[in-house]
Amino acid sequence: MVIALDGPAASGKGTLARLISDHYSFAYLDTGTLYRGVAWLVLKEGGDPADPALAAAAAQGYAIEKIAGADIRTKEVGAAASVVAANTAVRAALLDFQRRFSEKPPKGAKGAVLDGRDIGTVVCPDATVKFFVTASPEVRAHRRWLELVPARPGLEEAEIYQDLLERDARDAARDDAPMAAADDAELLDTTHLSIDAAFAAARRVIDGVFRRCG
Repeated sequence: MVIALDGPAASGKGTLARLISDHYSFAYLDTGTLYRGVAWLVLKEGGDPADPALAAAAAQGYAIEKIAGADIRTKEVGAAASVVAANTAVRAALLDFQRRFSEKPPKGAKGAVLDGRDIGTVVCPDATVKFFVTASPEVRAHRRWLELVPARPGLEEAEIYQDLLERDARDAARDDAPMAAADDAELLDTTHLSIDAAFAAARRVIDGVFRRCG
């Protein structure tokens, strides 16, 4: 069983994916950490994430151990991750890892939950259940601002809003595996939903599919 969740940043898909993973005892992979890890490796060496050769080399030599203890959740790394994710060689290097995870989840788990931008369209097009999780840019910017402002008291919400719009544009416009909802994905708009309500809605869809699959 594979559950795919795609959608833009701060839509709630990561939190939702973790809840689904815990509820069904499925293995969970936040594919965004792979691209953030590659971006962090490039930045750590003083490189430009937009340099295709540097980004590809970092992805081809990528290992989780290389980013142990690294702060990959910064604004700088997030922006760089969106840039390296548009690199065809980077995506190819990380695609096999994601597919192996979904086909043979670690620790004997009976299923896998993956979230990202192109899980249902490219990584796992045959996923058992697909969601495209979204929310209005204003709500997403506010969520991200609440998340970041404790560590950055001077952070302006308008800055986060602009960053999200630019990242959305890059993710949707890239030539290789752009962010898009799969034709058979369930649209889950969390603009006016609490995480509990979004989780309940997702469970209804998943349980219904599981019943039909026997």
